[in-house]
Amino acid sequence: MSRVSELQSLVDDTKMEMEKFYEKGNKAAGTRARKGLQDLKKLAQEVRLEIQAMKNAE
Repeated sequence: MSRVSELQSLVDDTKMEMEKFYEKGNKAAGTRARKGLQDLKKLAQEVRLEIQAMKNAE
C-alpha cells in the first residue's frame, strides 16, 4: 500500500469516528478517534523522515 493511500485510509477512518462522536455522542467513537489521530501523527512523522532521507540521498 502506498503512503498516500495509507494516509487517506487513516483520515477516512478517523473522520468517520469523529462524526460518530460529535454528531451522535458516541463516547467509544471518541476514543477510537483519538487513537486514529495518534496513528496519523505517527505515520505523518514516518513519511516526513522518509521524504527527508530521499531528498538528502540525491
